[in-house]
Amino acid sequence: MEVARQLRDVEVVAVDSMQVYRGMNIGTAKPTDEERREVPHHLLDLVGPGEEWSLTRWSSAAKSALGEIEARGHRALLVGGTGLYFQALVDGLEPPGRYPETKALLEVQPDTAGLHRRLAEVDPVAASRMEPSNRRRVVRALEVTIGSGRPFSSYGPGMTTFAATSWRIAGLWLPRPVIAARIRDRLAAMVSHGLVAEVERLLAGPEGLSRTARQALGYSEVLEHLEGGLPLADAVAEAERRTRAFSRRQRVWWRRDPRVRWYGATDNPFAVTAQLLGDWKVP
Repeated sequence: MEVARQLRDVEVVAVDSMQVYRGMNIGTAKPTDEERREVPHHLLDLVGPGEEWSLTRWSSAAKSALGEIEARGHRALLVGGTGLYFQALVDGLEPPGRYPETKALLEVQPDTAGLHRRLAEVDPVAASRMEPSNRRRVVRALEVTIGSGRPFSSYGPGMTTFAATSWRIAGLWLPRPVIAARIRDRLAAMVSHGLVAEVERLLAGPEGLSRTARQALGYSEVLEHLEGGLPLADAVAEAERRTRAFSRRQRVWWRRDPRVRWYGATDNPFAVTAQLLGDWKVP
């Protein structure tokens, strides 16, 4: 927000696979209504929580948003942590096709770990890039590998090579203990601001929560509390653990990309603002 305020000619594009859902506000840390009035934001609240979401749908929406922003003579500031979405947009990756019959056969198999072992046999590279418990990603990788006859990891040449780009890419680097403390405080704030009640409302709504929405960090653990009887303190602790693991994967993901210019701070991320603005103020 501070960068957007000072650059003035930018509009924020959320690169987040869960902020697309209406009603999922607290647990996804969406910008407030006041912040949205101050700086235009895009790709928030696109669908109801009962809908399935995908990279293909996001890529299409993102391209439309970029066109609208550029037509106004503004610049897009991409912000967020869904690495695959970001790389698909910046590098023009084309998502692989859909194979509904294959997916249906995989979905009836309840053993997610077993599916991950199967993926490791047919596409060990893809299997190494995802947690065995991430059912949505495991099923998708198997669906493509089996349905197309080629490894899921082979799609998208930009996944392992990084072509020159007109985008300026910045990464903010904070020490791991600082990140861990921020995650802990962020989750505590979410709970105190009504995360559990938000999930209850979503569950009670006419749409419920789709399979993809249920994957969201924080929401999946609260669902374990509400539907499975997991004590809330344990659910929050598990959400903290999974979020720390996710932050490590994010770090690894972007460290691969030599186009990222890193800005490091010891504890206060605003310490890098002047340097970042000095690099980016000129269009």
